[in-house]
Amino acid sequence: MASTLAPPAAGAILAAPPRAGGLPAEARPAGAWAGIPVLRALRGLAAALLASFIFFACFAFSETSPYDMVAVPTILLWACLGLRLHRAVVPLAGLLLLYLAAIVAALIPYLDEAVPRTWTIQLAYLVGTCLFFAMLFSDETAARMELALKAYTVSCVFSAALGIVGYLDLLGIEDLFYKYGRASGTFQDPNVFGSFLTLGALYLMHGLLTGRLRRPVLSLAGLLVILAGIFLSFSRGSWGGSAVAVAVMVASVYAGAPALRRRIVGLTLLTAILGVVAILALLSVDHVAQMFEVRASMTQSYDEGETGRFGNQIRGLTLLLGLPMGMGPMHWRLTFGLEPHNSYLGSFANGGWLGGAAFLGLVLTTAFVGFRLMRADSPCRAHAQIVWPALLMFFLQALQIDIEKWRHVYMMLGMVWALEAARLRWLAERGSRTSVC
Repeated sequence: MASTLAPPAAGAILAAPPRAGGLPAEARPAGAWAGIPVLRALRGLAAALLASFIFFACFAFSETSPYDMVAVPTILLWACLGLRLHRAVVPLAGLLLLYLAAIVAALIPYLDEAVPRTWTIQLAYLVGTCLFFAMLFSDETAARMELALKAYTVSCVFSAALGIVGYLDLLGIEDLFYKYGRASGTFQDPNVFGSFLTLGALYLMHGLLTGRLRRPVLSLAGLLVILAGIFLSFSRGSWGGSAVAVAVMVASVYAGAPALRRRIVGLTLLTAILGVVAILALLSVDHVAQMFEVRASMTQSYDEGETGRFGNQIRGLTLLLGLPMGMGPMHWRLTFGLEPHNSYLGSFANGGWLGGAAFLGLVLTTAFVGFRLMRADSPCRAHAQIVWPALLMFFLQALQIDIEKWRHVYMMLGMVWALEAARLRWLAERGSRTSVC
């Protein structure tokens, strides 16, 4: 395990000099092998696989998706090219492995049951992808993060466009891209679809506010498509979570860039006005207006009553107080007939007191790191202003939905901790240069 303060490994890729907010380019390593065409080709293939890996995150029609099929070659190739676990990422790795160990311990009495066993294996795979992302983005952070966020944003625009097409029945293929009377794009669940789009919206908004995007008109059009997709998902959690994420991001950019404050205020108002106009246009469609009226209420029929979502949570919490090992993975729904719809409660149910404590610790430590990244003046700040508000939204949504199996959440979790590793390395290098002077 390498320390964050260790010098870059020989042969590390030269990160392209970033625009505002990127990390400074590292010195190109010495060595004749750096110019070998085969290695350059492998680096290019690895970048292409990474972009495909991120893009395919939007395909969630089933438990297995192209994302999972691309995962194995992508991770293996990057591992062969060189990955390091930086010291700053160790807390993330420790908490994730502790959480997973608690789930496995709770699974032992139910090893003969296929559903809990499969669920635990899938969780272990997602934990592995999170650690991969944390190690990958810890080095050459600016270039790799930009590649990933661009691929993710293209994925968001693609999925949102299909969701809009399907919901409005523009091509007669609506059954494929909407569920339960709501846009779902390339997802099984409209709630996951709406929340997935938030990171893409933040990336485009941040670029517009700071002037980093080369094609602002095209970016604004993509942003409006994504916002329309979020609205047509009719997911109350996505609506509220996206609003919170945008507010946190805009506030951070405003506070950190005094010279851009007039631009930030103007563009934020323009985006808000265009968003309202787009929403009003959508509400002019009768079935859109009817669904909005239904979904805009604070609670739904399945939330209320003793056997509703909230009633089950109250009864389950009382039950879990006497179960140190929890109920076992996926056993909440066997008891109550529904999922817990609360990841914090679900972590205690699936992994016992240890699993719940590890999950809470993961959320709290990540929140500390995320807000510090947004507040601290460092080259990592710009990307933190995009990624952390999106992940914060998922942590808030975890209070009313189950996020444990959402692939993109683990990607964002790895990104936040990788940004912290890059920030600490930058501080160490700056301190070293200062001491030399």
